[in-house]
Amino acid sequence: MSITQTVYAYNAFGLNIWSEVHLPELPSGEFGEDSIDIWIKKGSLPETWVQREDRSRVVVDGDSVIFESQKNAFFRITKGREITVVPFEGVDERKIRLYLLGSCMGILLMQRKVMPLHGSAIEINGKAYAFVGHSGAGKSTLAAAFIQKGYKLLSDDVIPVRLSKERVPIAYPSYPHQKLWEESLVGFGINSSGYQSLFERETKYAVPVKESFYDKPIPLGGVFELAKGNTSKIRFKKIGTLEKFRVLLQHTYRDFLIDRLKLAEWHFKHSMEVGKRTPIFELRRPSEGFTAPELVDEILKVIQEEEKA
Repeated sequence: MSITQTVYAYNAFGLNIWSEVHLPELPSGEFGEDSIDIWIKKGSLPETWVQREDRSRVVVDGDSVIFESQKNAFFRITKGREITVVPFEGVDERKIRLYLLGSCMGILLMQRKVMPLHGSAIEINGKAYAFVGHSGAGKSTLAAAFIQKGYKLLSDDVIPVRLSKERVPIAYPSYPHQKLWEESLVGFGINSSGYQSLFERETKYAVPVKESFYDKPIPLGGVFELAKGNTSKIRFKKIGTLEKFRVLLQHTYRDFLIDRLKLAEWHFKHSMEVGKRTPIFELRRPSEGFTAPELVDEILKVIQEEEKA
């Protein structure tokens, strides 16, 4: 393999990554060419694709998924092994990194038949607990509340879940960063002036958590689906077997690609295995107020009760 420019080595998402794009959020790694799982390269796309009128759509083209991110860059993810980045002139590199570490990694993991749950994950008593939910449900804020209590972060966006040889669901760490809205930082009494805002989202910030990062794969202990509701109290409901599949499907990162990538059968079987071995709960919280610290206490009680049972 010929290397003509600076290449960075990282360990993240349970993978060895060589990248021509500097990704300072990721933990550095040391490994040789024979151990590379993923190449991230700067390159070009066929002119016929660049000229497409519908290029803003996500396109599945054989073994590749191609998309354009809001006139920042083109991305092509191929065979779960390679990501090609075609940056637009003068683009802020932070924008490229957001898509590489979010959408691109979610798609790449699916191509590798690794379930990418969209949420945050925290290590509790040697197991990973995932918090999933729609945008604004409070996934990152809840994870931050656990960090405030001394627990460690596994992931804050894409949670890779593999099955071991014994069919045990294993969650893998991503990288030691969170994305938090200013209102969450205020709720924790943290001044946002020390953090860099994310592109075009002036009140959402990148928050490093290097000292509170759990960097080893561990069994998936449970999943909590977060939702706001017309309730004055925090409510939990244990979800049954069939409903578990709905939760895992709905909160798979970029789930709309599952059918288009011909992965529906794999995803169903994988979800059934995860669901058989993993308790999943619906967690409904009041729409108003900063409830994250209280949620931590209630979730810990549920986990303790589940372990006793």
